[in-house]
Amino acid sequence: MNILVCISQVPDTTTKITVADNGNSINPQGVKFILNPYDEYTIEEGLQLREKLGGTVTAITVGNVSSQEILRTALAMGVDEAVHVLSDSKDAFSVANDIVDAAKALSIDLILFGRQSIDFDSFQMASTVAGLLEQPIVTMVSSLTISGTSVSTERDVEGGKEVVETSLPCVISVQKGINSPRYPKLPDIMKAKKRTIIERSSVNVASRVSTVSIELPSSKRAGIILGDSDADISELVRLLHEESKVI
Repeated sequence: MNILVCISQVPDTTTKITVADNGNSINPQGVKFILNPYDEYTIEEGLQLREKLGGTVTAITVGNVSSQEILRTALAMGVDEAVHVLSDSKDAFSVANDIVDAAKALSIDLILFGRQSIDFDSFQMASTVAGLLEQPIVTMVSSLTISGTSVSTERDVEGGKEVVETSLPCVISVQKGINSPRYPKLPDIMKAKKRTIIERSSVNVASRVSTVSIELPSSKRAGIILGDSDADISELVRLLHEESKVI
């Protein structure tokens, strides 16, 4: 079985973000970029399926030159091949078309995504790819079992589990907790630095969405600390009534 794991490079959540001079993107200066945390589970699930069923696992990312670093992380974890589609597009439709183009060329049976990326949080990449390929999709999967061409999944829902069954080829997005991602060992990290990454050109589909502007959230007003005295309680009621106007 040929498995394609789709990964993305995102800013570290601890990084301080500033807006670039153009007003519609972030300033990359000083920003630490990492493998999207949800994609760690994607890679691990692909590797575990290969161990059970055989086949190959290929990691793919669509991004600029720096995004090759996350492909080397995937190689160090154990994927067989890494594919880099060089593109600066942030439009989900454009990126999805690049993934579809590669999936067709590689004769992929199963495409795996993380639940979502933590930068744009669009939650639409897996669905867009499935739609373009006209393949079934199951999202936010917490358990995945494959037998032949039959696929059985579990999804966490309020109060229990939902079982969804489909068949290969298909697209699956996995949820945190589906597995425990392995940590690459130092020898594997060193070997990954020397591995060849397959490069592909973007299909250059016209973007359907553009970012008009990005703004940092306004600073919150300073809070007021009150005690439990009668005077403080009276002051709290006054503030809620006269200042916040919530009562």
